[in-house]
Amino acid sequence: MNIRNIRLEVMQTIGKSMDEFVQKYLKSPDENWQPADFLPDSRDESFFEEVREIQELSREMDYDVLAVLIGDTITEEALPTYESWLMQVEGIGNDEETGWGRWVRAWTAEENRHGDLLNKYLYLSGRVDMRQMEISTQHLISDGFDIGTDHDPYRNFIYTSFQEIATNISHRRVARLVKKTGNEQLAKINTKIAADEARHAGAYMDFVNRIFEIDPSEMMLALEDMMRKKIVMPAHFMRQCGQEIGELFSHFSDAAQRLGVYTSEDYVNILKSLLSSWDVGNLTGLSDAAERGRDYVMALPDRLTRIASRMKIPEKQYEFKWIGA
Repeated sequence: MNIRNIRLEVMQTIGKSMDEFVQKYLKSPDENWQPADFLPDSRDESFFEEVREIQELSREMDYDVLAVLIGDTITEEALPTYESWLMQVEGIGNDEETGWGRWVRAWTAEENRHGDLLNKYLYLSGRVDMRQMEISTQHLISDGFDIGTDHDPYRNFIYTSFQEIATNISHRRVARLVKKTGNEQLAKINTKIAADEARHAGAYMDFVNRIFEIDPSEMMLALEDMMRKKIVMPAHFMRQCGQEIGELFSHFSDAAQRLGVYTSEDYVNILKSLLSSWDVGNLTGLSDAAERGRDYVMALPDRLTRIASRMKIPEKQYEFKWIGA
C-alpha cells in the first residue's frame, strides 16, 4: 500500500470517532456564546451611551495594541480561506456525510463568531479605518496562503495545532493588556475567543496523537518537515492597499514583539509543549529516517532559543493604514 493510501486509511479510521471529537471539543450553537452577548444592543435606549464608552476607552488604547487587535481580526475574518483549505485535505473532502466534513463545518461555525465579534467592536470603537481593514481582509481571502502542507492531513494537523495555540496566546495577552487599562469589555471578548482557540488546539493535537498511534514513522517525518520549513502564521500573508505579501507582516510582528503579545520565545515554547503533549521523546517503532527526524525536532527548541536570545525588539516606526486619526 502506498503512502497516500495509508494516509487515507488513517483518516477514515479517525473519522469514525468524529462524533466523539465534536462532542468533546465543540459546543452546540444553542448553548454557545454569541457576539451579541458582548456588544451593545441597538434596540436598547442605552445603546448610544454604551457606544460612547467603547469609543472613550478606545481613544486611550495603545497604538500597538490596536494594530495587533486589527491584525488578529483580519486573520480571524479570513475564515473562508481556512475552511476551503481544510476541505481539500486528503481524507476530509467535501462529502457532507463524512465525520470529517461534520467536524470542519462545526469548527468553522465556532470560528466564524470570532471575526464577527471583533469586527463589530472595532467598527464601534471609532478609531479604525474600516475600509482599509476590509481591503486587507479581502486580500487575505483572495490571495490564499501557501503554508507548505499541500493536501497532506499529517502536515495540516501539525499546522493547525501550532496555529490554534499561537492564536490563543495572542488573544489572551491582548485581553491582559486592555484589562490593565480598564477595558473590561474588550478583555472579556478576547478571553472568550482565546478559550475557543484553546479547545480547538486540543482537538487538532488529539488528531495528531491518534495519527502517531497508528502511523508513527510517517507522522514523525511530517513533523520534521514542517519544523524545517518553519510554521508560518496566516498573518504572514496580510497586506494593505498597494503592498506586496510579506511587507505588512514584518511591521505587525514588530508590534506584537514590542507588546510581548506573541514573540519568538512563544514559538519555541509552543514547539516544546507540542513535543511534550505528543510524547515525541518516548515514541517507539520508528523507522531509521523517523528516528533521525525525531533527533532533529528534539534538538530544535534549544537551537531556536539561542537564536531568539540574540533578537532585538524593534522600535516603533510604522503607521498602519488601518488606524484612523
